[in-house]
Amino acid sequence: MKNRFTLLAICYAICLFSYAQIAIVKDGKPQSRIVVNEKDSIDMQAAKLMQNFSEKITGAKLEIVSNNNKIKKGDILIGDFQLPTSDIDQSKITEDGFILSTKDGYIRVAGNKGKGTIYGVVTLLEDYFGIRYFAENTYSLNKSKDMIVDSNIHRIDNPSFRYRQTQSYSLKNDPVYKLWHRLEQPNEVFADNLWVHTFNHLLPASEFGEKHPEYYSFINGQRRPGTASQWCLTNPEVFDIVSHRLDSIFKKNPDKNIISVSQNDSQTHCYCDACKAIDEKEGSPSGTIIYFLNKLAERFPDKEFSTLAYLYSVPPPKHIKPLPNVNIMLCDIDCYREVTLPENPSGQAFVKDMEGWAKITNNIFVWDYGINFDNYVSPFPNFHILQPNMQLFKKNGATMHFSQIASIRGGDFSELRSYVVAKLLWNVDADVDAIIQSFLEGYYGKEAAPYLYEYMKTQQGALIGSNIPLWIYDTPVTHKSGMLNDAMMRRYKALFDKAEQAVAANPTYLDRVRMARLPIQYAELEIARTKPIEDTESLKTKLALFRKRAADFGVTSLNERNNTVEEYCDLYIQRNLSHDKKSLAQGAKIDFIVPANAPYDKIAGTALTDGLYGGATFNEAWVGWLKDAEFIIDLGETKQITSVEGDFLHKLGAWILLPKSMTAYTSTNNKDFTLMGHVDIPEDRDIEVKYVNIAVKSEKAISTRYIKVKIGTIGLCPPWHYGVGNPAWYFLDEITVY
Repeated sequence: MKNRFTLLAICYAICLFSYAQIAIVKDGKPQSRIVVNEKDSIDMQAAKLMQNFSEKITGAKLEIVSNNNKIKKGDILIGDFQLPTSDIDQSKITEDGFILSTKDGYIRVAGNKGKGTIYGVVTLLEDYFGIRYFAENTYSLNKSKDMIVDSNIHRIDNPSFRYRQTQSYSLKNDPVYKLWHRLEQPNEVFADNLWVHTFNHLLPASEFGEKHPEYYSFINGQRRPGTASQWCLTNPEVFDIVSHRLDSIFKKNPDKNIISVSQNDSQTHCYCDACKAIDEKEGSPSGTIIYFLNKLAERFPDKEFSTLAYLYSVPPPKHIKPLPNVNIMLCDIDCYREVTLPENPSGQAFVKDMEGWAKITNNIFVWDYGINFDNYVSPFPNFHILQPNMQLFKKNGATMHFSQIASIRGGDFSELRSYVVAKLLWNVDADVDAIIQSFLEGYYGKEAAPYLYEYMKTQQGALIGSNIPLWIYDTPVTHKSGMLNDAMMRRYKALFDKAEQAVAANPTYLDRVRMARLPIQYAELEIARTKPIEDTESLKTKLALFRKRAADFGVTSLNERNNTVEEYCDLYIQRNLSHDKKSLAQGAKIDFIVPANAPYDKIAGTALTDGLYGGATFNEAWVGWLKDAEFIIDLGETKQITSVEGDFLHKLGAWILLPKSMTAYTSTNNKDFTLMGHVDIPEDRDIEVKYVNIAVKSEKAISTRYIKVKIGTIGLCPPWHYGVGNPAWYFLDEITVY
């Protein structure tokens, strides 16, 4: 009798186990069909995604059938048809959210507005079948003849932000990556793809600037029309023209309801009496922006208008409130990244402004920056601040979020950063450490993962302990006494050596580890050029390896101006490793008649004659002026010279332009100076960052001890430049004499 009861118990348990599971594929044979409304493009994408990856796992291709067919137990039902109303409340699903349920013997994936069914299928494949999608066309899955899922799944999943955007390079060539990571792009949402910096597109200076300068900003005593100039937002004609153009755009894009009407990428807002009066009353230049946008919102009440709170317009207005259909795109561009926003002064100022906006609107789009624009391929250890900052954005009412990160291959853990941020955009409370460790094991290999994890944590601690800010226009040179000091660099290189050794037998993992190492190689090169170079050949070998690895892995751009790795390496040799002739002015004393402007005057006494050349980031070795410069170089004794040369930085995005002229005079007594020569410097509109040598030459050798150099500024930034109407900088890092 006892054995009989035991047998019955076993049979009952087997029945329960069978009932508690749904077989999608069994022994390599399809058991389920995918039932979908074939006329719904979103649901069909979800169905094909399910069909594609289930075939990759099992080799079996599931049939896709119309929802007009009779359904049967075990079918995968994609869409909102035939949902059991007793225990599934669709009103709980927000935009892009979904219900995933297997409770009644069917696998149901239902969404509301947006791509919920696609994201539900992704969740089914990822959470229940273990697929991980790491980067462009790069994923892992466990092949099996069976796909079996528990029959007690019932979950509703909604995103933390209704709009989620990154700048991952994987988005460019892999549409599945975008779907898998639940990301959106501006052209999917914003009419005519107008989503940021749209003033000049809507009211082109090339079309209106000459005849109607009054449409543009009044700066330093006159109207300044230009491609980067802002509008005079109190001019009624500007409103009428823009309104008419917006009406036409919306009519051409009937499926879009939001558009960006936002300032150009510059700090050139209008100071005319009418604009100034509003901004002074509101305590911020955002006053005139909201004044203008509210008028548009009233004119088009069924549309939504996004506008920037960026640079000068980040502080909210004191009195006027954005209408509900005005979206505030709030940017934290001026904040440092070594700690969370509430932990440093720059972040605290932004948090105060964000809280101010949150009090007057619930329609906030946060644009956050997790990228080094000047040095893409450079260490940027900010993983520890990603989650708390994003939680802070959500707490303060942000419903849309763009995390500007990982735009190129070869950036600091570019693939991992994209992966983590995408997870947080969907769920700000996700377990970040578990996500990171899972990714490291899956993408770099279990053997290498511990070393890379230790590297990340070690560098993070070194950054925080250094008290040196992490900036989005940073350079490794800034951190050479902090997280990138000699002792720390030795530890980092040892960890990468161990990681490479651990996966040496796996070429795929080895290449990925080596690409992750590029930022440390780049940092070593950048720091080396700031010191007297004792072993030129060793540095050439390191440079050659960096060049080769970058080429092998398809790493091309080094900064937002698209300077290439090849250009960098060539210039590195030219500027730092090929000086056969020593400057006669090396180590010379300089007496400044017109000193440099703060804060770029601190190193002026030595930087111009130390024989070391600056890099692409202006704040690490360059001396800067906003006015005419004048200084005297003391060679220490009378010498024969034929050339006086200045090394200038050209970097339009930072308002660093070439000066107007350079003049040199010579003297043997430091009293009576004779003109050696004068050079007029042509205007350069090239957007690439570069170094320009300006030489004043003499056909005959001149005997002199003292050389007076005068440099003439162009004054204000020209109409074609981002800083139109504002003072232009020029930067010098070395004066050489031959």
